[in-house]
Amino acid sequence: MVGVLQRFEQRLEGAVTGAFARAFRSAVQPVEIAAALQREVDNSAHILSRERMLVPNDFTVELSPPDFDRLTPFSGTLADELATLVREHVEEQRYTMPGTLAIQFKKTGELSTGRFRVRSRTNASVTPVAGQRMTDTAVRASGVVIEVNGMKHPLSPPGVVIGRGNEADLKIDDPGISRRHAQIKVNQDDGHTTVTIVDLESTNGVILNGRKVSSGVVADGAEIRLGNTVIVIRMTEVV
Repeated sequence: MVGVLQRFEQRLEGAVTGAFARAFRSAVQPVEIAAALQREVDNSAHILSRERMLVPNDFTVELSPPDFDRLTPFSGTLADELATLVREHVEEQRYTMPGTLAIQFKKTGELSTGRFRVRSRTNASVTPVAGQRMTDTAVRASGVVIEVNGMKHPLSPPGVVIGRGNEADLKIDDPGISRRHAQIKVNQDDGHTTVTIVDLESTNGVILNGRKVSSGVVADGAEIRLGNTVIVIRMTEVV
């Protein structure tokens, strides 16, 4: 049976040009990157339930400046083939990914020619609140903003319900999050804003600044973990 890495090599041989082959002759080899990504997936897998294991879906391959410069003209082709390899491996091992797969290349002066490093993270896709304005102006004008996976979402009273299901206001496609997981409540009184987090009887609970809570008052800079996703609260006022 042909393995994932062998299929990757066969596809790459059919896709690359002579220039591509010469670019990697004395530097990092594509199959080395492929094998490292496969190991990263396996080493980062953690248990969600008896039959489900969550793996990262966002990968960065760090390269030395010479290797990065050689790779740049062919990075699109290589990224596509590496993504196919990762998807095949995830399917064969019956892993679960939290969102869209992404692979990018990054230059770093810390590495010498021929050396590379793979970093990964779990990055669930996020669907904004229906009808919510996501412009920079709307974010700056809001007294409360939540940051999820690099996206900023302005909040207004009464707040939002967060979950994985379609009935949630803010939908996060994280398998560790319940369909209706938690509610962030925003209350304004006499010019003061109070924000609270409430667990809606979720399966995995709510972690506020490292502690599991059923409810709690949230301050500026607080971190809320739901499933495998961290939400950061930003406030323009001190509660």
